[in-house]
Amino acid sequence: MESTLNSELLASMMKSKRGKQGLRETATEIGDISAPTLSRIEQGNLPDVETFIKICKWLNVSTDTFVSGDKVTQKQLSEKDKIVYQLRSSQELDSDTISAMVTMVDIAFTKLKRNAK
Repeated sequence: MESTLNSELLASMMKSKRGKQGLRETATEIGDISAPTLSRIEQGNLPDVETFIKICKWLNVSTDTFVSGDKVTQKQLSEKDKIVYQLRSSQELDSDTISAMVTMVDIAFTKLKRNAK
């Protein structure tokens, strides 16, 4: 079975973690990556291997999370990430609606985390 990189999931998780932070700030936070490179990846383009590894470290996930065709499944994602991924993958919702819903999901999971403590 051939393995491929799930660029949609990578882009979705990057957008989710970055939130309202600018691309330049995020590029600086990740280190040795340009804002235009991050923009291209968020648009679904594939990164080079070194950039991909840096982004995975920044996302705090295994590189296997984005490899499809092997044994990797969505079980490796948190419930929040699964929801955000589905929202960002929608072809029916506009970007403002998706952004608002992602914000609501963030608030709900933040509240859940606080109540668990």
